[in-house]
Amino acid sequence: MNWIANFVRPRIKSLMGVRPSETPENLWKKCPACGEMIFHRDLEVAQNVCPHCGYHLRIGVRERFAQTFDAGVFEELPPPEVPLDPLRFRDERRYTDRLKDARNKTGRSEALSAARGMMDGMPVMIAVQPFDFLGGSLGMGVGEALVRAMLAAVAERRPFILFVSSGGARMQEGVLSLMQMPRVTIGVDMLREAGLPYLVVLTDPTTGGVSASYAMLGDVHIAEPGALIGFTGQRVIEQTIREKLPEGFQRAEYLLAHGMVDMVVHRHELRATLSRLLHLLMKQPRPKSRSAPALITGDPKAQPPAKVAAKGSASAGGNSRASGA
Repeated sequence: MNWIANFVRPRIKSLMGVRPSETPENLWKKCPACGEMIFHRDLEVAQNVCPHCGYHLRIGVRERFAQTFDAGVFEELPPPEVPLDPLRFRDERRYTDRLKDARNKTGRSEALSAARGMMDGMPVMIAVQPFDFLGGSLGMGVGEALVRAMLAAVAERRPFILFVSSGGARMQEGVLSLMQMPRVTIGVDMLREAGLPYLVVLTDPTTGGVSASYAMLGDVHIAEPGALIGFTGQRVIEQTIREKLPEGFQRAEYLLAHGMVDMVVHRHELRATLSRLLHLLMKQPRPKSRSAPALITGDPKAQPPAKVAAKGSASAGGNSRASGA
């Protein structure tokens, strides 16, 4: 029995006249990288980047939209309706029960949300595929939502930005999940035929069939620092080839050094980088007075220095792919 937590703390609260509902439990969060405890408000101000070591913690859909759109103003696209459990899949639990738990936990119906809005005065379409909903897995709902968002982007002449974090295809939907990869690939081709940029931001982790399809078909690929990006897990590769893989294998910086991604950009500089790329690819001048996102960083002296790493040919590569669309 932990007598400090079960007796001393409640006794102190009762003496101070503080009710349990008035004291949030998760005021501090531990950094997975350095182990430092971070006050939740400091973490929000730092856009979920550890102020001690610069580790990029995962963020949700709302935070991503607020950090990217002008003043955090956007219009979210309605989620598509797809069959709930077409294969009637069951392992240790029913697939419908897993879906219900994920929806109650996240408040969303699927692992992808898309919204339209403005970025420094330019109309854009942004889709976010976070890891918090069944590991960001690709299912019929995700595929349909991506295709509809890309169709809307083509109809409205909006560049498309995808923030992706996924473990791959959703096994509970079998071949129906795998069919979404070519469907979304066709949507990417439609963006290219319309001459609209398709930028992909790879976040931690991006693996499996998602990384083997539409996540690697962008005009420019940007990765957050330290993001895990690959197809098969490192342990499986080592067991197959019976060799020890190099340090940092499948991390963003390793992929940058080997030409798999174009840029590794710190989260504090991500919005400015995306805006600069979109205005360059769309051949539009950036406004001198740029709109700020809804969530901004605090005192820059208290934050780690923004780091932007890019290949020497990143801009040229992005331009050539976009112009060839």
